[in-house]
Amino acid sequence: MQNFFISEISRSEQLKDWQVSKTLELLKEGGTVPFISRYRKDATGNLDEVQIESIQKEYARFENIAKRKSTILEAIKQAEKLSTELTKQINDCWNETLLEDIYLPYKTRRKTKADVAIENGLEPLAKILMAQHNESLEVAASRFKNANIQNIEDAISGAQDIAAQWIAERIYIRENLRRLFQREAIITSKIVKGKDEEAEKYSDYFDYKEPVSKVKSHRTLALLRGSKEGLLKVKIEPNKEAALQILEKGIVKTNNPDAFLIEAIKDAYKRLLKPSLENELTKVLKQKADEEAIKVFAQNLQQLLLQPPLGSYRVLAIDPGFRSGCKVVCLDSNGDLLQNETIFPHAPQRETAMAKKKLSTIVEQYQIEAIAIGNGTASRETESFVKAIHFDREVKVFVVNEAGASVYSASKVAREEFPQYDVTVRGSVSIGRRLMDPLAELVKIDPKSIGVGQYQHDVDQKHLQENLDNVVISCVNKVGVDLNTASKYLLTYVSGVGPSLAENIVKYRSEIGQFSSRKELKNVAKLGQKAFEQSAGFLRVRNGENPLDNTSVHPENYGLVKKMAKSIGKQVDEIIGESEILENIELQKFVDNEIGMHTLTDIINELKKPGHDPRKMVKVFEFDKTIRSMDHLEVGKELPGIVNNVTNFGAFVDIGIKENGLIHISNLADEYIANPADVISLHQHVMVKVISIDKVRKRIGLKLL
Repeated sequence: MQNFFISEISRSEQLKDWQVSKTLELLKEGGTVPFISRYRKDATGNLDEVQIESIQKEYARFENIAKRKSTILEAIKQAEKLSTELTKQINDCWNETLLEDIYLPYKTRRKTKADVAIENGLEPLAKILMAQHNESLEVAASRFKNANIQNIEDAISGAQDIAAQWIAERIYIRENLRRLFQREAIITSKIVKGKDEEAEKYSDYFDYKEPVSKVKSHRTLALLRGSKEGLLKVKIEPNKEAALQILEKGIVKTNNPDAFLIEAIKDAYKRLLKPSLENELTKVLKQKADEEAIKVFAQNLQQLLLQPPLGSYRVLAIDPGFRSGCKVVCLDSNGDLLQNETIFPHAPQRETAMAKKKLSTIVEQYQIEAIAIGNGTASRETESFVKAIHFDREVKVFVVNEAGASVYSASKVAREEFPQYDVTVRGSVSIGRRLMDPLAELVKIDPKSIGVGQYQHDVDQKHLQENLDNVVISCVNKVGVDLNTASKYLLTYVSGVGPSLAENIVKYRSEIGQFSSRKELKNVAKLGQKAFEQSAGFLRVRNGENPLDNTSVHPENYGLVKKMAKSIGKQVDEIIGESEILENIELQKFVDNEIGMHTLTDIINELKKPGHDPRKMVKVFEFDKTIRSMDHLEVGKELPGIVNNVTNFGAFVDIGIKENGLIHISNLADEYIANPADVISLHQHVMVKVISIDKVRKRIGLKLL
C-alpha cells in the first residue's frame, strides 16, 4: 500500500517516486518542512516547502481514505452483507466520493419510507416495478395486501418508495447526475421576506443567479453566510428536465415506460438525489472557497510577517487618540520599555505646548532615532503634530499598521511581558516593536486578529489555523532567529523547538547570560540531538566563538566548510563575506554520497552574505496632507496609499483617512488579471486614482496607476 501511495502522489505532484519516498522517510524521522527544504535538498532533489507540504498532505489524505475503508468494511461485515466482490470494490477504490456512494446502501441510518415498505413485505413488488415486464403493477399489487397495506394504492406507493431509494443509491446514476450538477448547476439566491433592512450588506445577492462553474470563492462564502444568518434563500440545481433525462436513460428499458416507474424516478430525484447532491456540491464549493480564501490569507500573512524591519534603533512609539490622549512609550534598541507618558496635543484638551516639550525632552534624553505612530484614530493629526516639532537630532517618523495591537495588549502574552502596565502602554509598545521587527512582534498575535484575510471566520477554522501556523513557521525560519535576543514566542516557531523547549532556552539564557555558541544548545534541558539537528541552522549567535554560528550554515557542515577553506589555503574566518575568494573553491571536489551540489551551492551563497536578512529595508511613507476625510476626496484625484489587504476580488488601500479604498480586480491593470496577488502585495506603496465615492455606504473606488 505504501508503494501505491508513493506512486499516486508522484503522479499527482509530477515528481519522481524516489523524491516522494525520501521526503516521507525524512518526515517520519521527525524532520520539519523548513529543515528538509533547507538542509536536505540533495536527498529530496531540491524540493521546496510547498512541494514537501503537498506530499505530507496527500499522504495524510491517502491514510485517511485507508482508515475510512477499514471502517466501512467492518461495518458492512457486522451487518453480514460483505461479499468477496464488494470487498474488492471497496479495496480498489481511492476516491472519497465514490467510496461513500458504494457504502450508501449499507449505511446505518434513520428508518426511511423505503425501509418501512420493505418491512411491510413490498420489496418483491418493487422488483416487479423495476423489472418493467408486461405484468400490470395494479394486478400484482393486489397480492400484497396485509394488515399494514390496506389497499392497492398503498402497495404501489410503498413499492415506489423502495424503487426511489434503489434508484438514488445506484452509483452510475449518482455519478452521471453529479457531473451534471458540477457542469450545469445554477446557484441562485433571494432575500428572505421581511429581512430587507437587516440584509442590506447582502444587497448584491437579493436576486442573484450564476453558473456554479463560474462562481468566485468570495461570492460563495458571502452567499453561504447570508443563508446561515437566515437572510438569503440559496439554491443550487441544474435544469430539472436534463436531470430527469439522465435518470430515465439509466433506468427505463422500454419505449413505453410504466407511469408508476416515472413517478418513482421523479420522486427519487426530488426527494433523495437533488437534496443529497445539492448538499454535496455546496460542501465542495465551500471547501474550494475555503482553500482559496485561506490561500489569500496565507499570502497576505507571509507578506505582513516579512515586511521590512527598521532594526535595532531607539524608538519612541505613539498610540494616538483624541479625548483619552496619545499614549507614548520609549523603547531601547532591544525593544525594552524605558518610559511611558500620556500627552494631549489634540482637542478637547489641546495641551500642544506641553506635549511638544515632553516629546522633545524624551527624544533628547533617550537619543531617539525613530518615531512610530499607530494608524488608528487621530493618526494623521498626530503625525502632523510630531513632524512640526524641531528635535535636536534627525528623527524619522513612520506610520505603523496597528491591526491586532489591542488584541495583543489584552492577551496573556502581554500580561506576562508587562504585568505592571495597563493595556494602553502594552499597545504602544507593540506599535514600536512592530516598526523595529514586525516578525518578532506579530508572532505574539493570533494571525486571525491581524485582519488581512477575507471571510476568515467563515472558513474551516482548523484548516485555517494549520495553514497560518505553517506560514509563521516558514517566515521565522526563512529569516532566522537571534538566539540571545529572541523571545520565547518567536523561538516557539523555530524548526524543532516548540513552546516547551523555547521556554527552556530562555530560562537557560537567563542563567548563563548569553549563548556563546550553537553547541551550547545541547546544554538546554530536554533539547536532544534531534531537536538540535532541526533547529541549530535557524538560530544565530552574533559575535560568538565560531563565526559560522551567525550564518545559516548548519553545524553538521562546519567540518566541510573548514575543508573548503583549507583547499585554497585559508582559515574559515578569512573566507566569510569574501565573494571573490569563495569563487575559487572547486565545489565538485567535495561532492560525495551525502553532500551534493545543492548543499554546496547553498553554503557558498550563505558565506558570501553571512546572516543575510531576506527582508527589504523599511521606507518612510507620506500621505497626501490635503486629504483628512472623505469630504476632501474628489473623483479623479490621484493619491499615494499603502495596500493593507489583498483579496480575490481586489486590494484595499489605506489613503490616510478612516475609510479604506478598494481597487477592484478590474482596476488593477489594463489587461485581464486572474489573481490580484500577481500584481500587488501587502504593504506595497502605490499611487491610485479615485474613481468613485459613496459617502452613504462609505465606499471609495480606486484605480491603480
